[in-house]
Amino acid sequence: MPVVIPEDLPATQILKDHGIFVMNSERAQKQDIRPIKICILNLMPDKITAETQLLSKLSNGTLQVDITLMAIENHTSKNTKQLHLDTFYSYFNDIKDQYFDGMIITGAPIELLDFKDVTYWDELSTIFEWSREHVFTSLYICWGSQAALKYFYDIDKRTFPEKLTGVFPHIKEKEDSQLLIGIDDVFYVPQSRNTESDPEAIRNHPDLEVIASSEEAGIHIVASKNGRQLFMSGHPEYNKDTLLLEYQRDLAQGSTVIPCNYFVDNNPENAIQTRWVSASSIFFQNWLNYFVYQETDYDFTSRHTES
Repeated sequence: MPVVIPEDLPATQILKDHGIFVMNSERAQKQDIRPIKICILNLMPDKITAETQLLSKLSNGTLQVDITLMAIENHTSKNTKQLHLDTFYSYFNDIKDQYFDGMIITGAPIELLDFKDVTYWDELSTIFEWSREHVFTSLYICWGSQAALKYFYDIDKRTFPEKLTGVFPHIKEKEDSQLLIGIDDVFYVPQSRNTESDPEAIRNHPDLEVIASSEEAGIHIVASKNGRQLFMSGHPEYNKDTLLLEYQRDLAQGSTVIPCNYFVDNNPENAIQTRWVSASSIFFQNWLNYFVYQETDYDFTSRHTES
């Protein structure tokens, strides 16, 4: 799906260089169609990289996707210039009266903190509560997923003995899920985390169902029974070199954990082997098509919704 983003957003030229269809606001306004409105709450420190990865997955279809980038207001970004945020991002007070067909909340490298110790937990909680009536369907990624499971379902997280990192095989637990249409019975997903949401609490919760999981990496996709909330532990949006850059960063900090199934023969001196890109592209298109586009009314703002 072509994404509607500002012409001078850094991601625009990057996406164009990779042959990905993007559209500026002027052209979008000339098309007599109702765009899908997606809000991306970007919690990652390197916002340009995160936004580019997600935008590449939401593009190149037949429908128009109107993107709003949002950042946490009460937080100073150390890896993204304030000018970039001021130019391309909105804050909650800017968009709180708007309605969105879908929202994506990214991960953040703060998973070892207790939720109550996250400096912007109150603001994020406000956004979670606001989304009940202003967002039709939400997709939460990695720490964003853990935070949402805690807020909406009071499910805690637990810490691994060592970091889980690599590209792991996953299987479908809910074979008829539209989210997985066109995806192989066994598919690969990058994982990069030190914690997980309590799997027993997830499986025992009457309002949640597990869609996909991994023997090595645990539960990957969880859905609310009404399909309006999707929680994802992994990072199908990752670029080829994302885990490499994380590995190099962790190595410099003293970690010796090598990403599994990522380098040929699991040797960091060898080439990277990508095995998740095709399934990733299908996943995001299925989310947009079956969980957003086909489910929302033409005028979503005209009705009151409940989570």
